Amino acid sequence: MKRFALASILFAVAVAAAGFIFPSAASAEEIKLIGVITEIEIAGPDATTATATLKDNKTGDLVTVIVNDDLTLDKFKDHRIVVGDEIRLKYEINDGKNVSKYFRKTAGC
Repeated sequence: MKRFALASILFAVAVAAAGFIFPSAASAEEIKLIGVITEIEIAGPDATTATATLKDNKTGDLVTVIVNDDLTLDKFKDHRIVVGDEIRLKYEINDGKNVSKYFRKTAGC
């Protein structure tokens, strides 16, 4: 019984230590916010990415995100999402850039 308890403790310590040694093994944190679009800039003629700047409703801070999913890009192009719309946003920070994972109007669309 003591051998089992000791093995369990050693395993728990090893798992905790791995979290400190290999922090990149953990997934990136997803950040959520609701804000109003202040600017949309579609990149180039191929339009495979766009940057959108939103004003966070809670803090008032401006947050710029890179949008690269086709559905949202199509909504930018045909003006279903425009400056002034309130957006529910989820994004991750990859290589120092905010990359959108979820970008939808709060009222639908």
